[in-house]
Amino acid sequence: MSAPLLTICIATYNRARFIGETLDSIVGQLTPDVELLVLDGASPDDTAAVVAARPGARYVCEPTNSGVDRDYDKAVGHARGRYCWLMTDDDLLLPGAVARVLAALADDPALLVVNAEVRSIDFAIPLQARLLDFAADRDYPVTHAKAFFEEVAAHLKFIGAVVVDREAWLGRAREPYYGTLFIHAGVIFQSPPIGLARVLAEPVMVIRYGNAMWTPRGFEIWMYKWPGLVWSFDGYDDASKARVCAREPWRKLVKLGVQRGLGGLSPEEVARHFGAGTPWTARAKARFAAAFPAPLANTIACVACLAMPRKSRLNLYDLARSRHATFISRKIAELLGV
Repeated sequence: MSAPLLTICIATYNRARFIGETLDSIVGQLTPDVELLVLDGASPDDTAAVVAARPGARYVCEPTNSGVDRDYDKAVGHARGRYCWLMTDDDLLLPGAVARVLAALADDPALLVVNAEVRSIDFAIPLQARLLDFAADRDYPVTHAKAFFEEVAAHLKFIGAVVVDREAWLGRAREPYYGTLFIHAGVIFQSPPIGLARVLAEPVMVIRYGNAMWTPRGFEIWMYKWPGLVWSFDGYDDASKARVCAREPWRKLVKLGVQRGLGGLSPEEVARHFGAGTPWTARAKARFAAAFPAPLANTIACVACLAMPRKSRLNLYDLARSRHATFISRKIAELLGV
């Protein structure tokens, strides 16, 4: 048998409750050109049985859990396809998604970024029609690497959007990005540019929003890990990086207030991240925000979402589901259909 063109690589851990629905959305779209690989990071739940019940998936179970970055890297290593789609373990492919991706790979781009619709954790509530607000497909040759970074990098927090040439992946540094939670961004945006990057405008999948395993670590991830990664790339100037995210978002009182309302900022987080080496103004803001009543911070943030109802739906959804959500917060979310 010839090697498939595409391997759909799912790295998973302890997600038996969700991965079956994900696989069901994929297996009916498989063709001889497409392989489905599930790499299990030693899940203690029923993941193996759930995968075994879906014919067509190749299952690899690791003896120990190595973390999400290393497990995706291992999955690419096990893949047989020329391209690897770094698919998530709880989201869904839309009908025709695989055929659309295969067609987009026909002229050999190094990287394909697919678009996605964003829905609530039970898929019942539409939160964002397109993860990337593109009206038409776009190609970014190497000469447009800066534009690709500025226009697409912020959306590549989501690994399921990435379809990458396997040899290109294996030929780039990966180990420095173990532990970042965003190894795909590290591979894509390190120097030199990876090659021709293509973005599909029409969504081919549905994201189950709010179900990420790292949600409890939101403050550390969005205030430190993601900005630290973005600002580590040496092939882009500071102005380009600032278009993707602020270098030190933890300096902004508004960001701290939202994190307080979400439940991410606590006195313990302040003690962990705002040590003696942090400017005293930032420490003062963080201490003030951490001492501020969390339900009130949640309510204020939800009221602020009324000013930008379309752009704030994801934030409002998070706030309304926070343990600090108030009656007013939930009513605002209800009013805006979130």
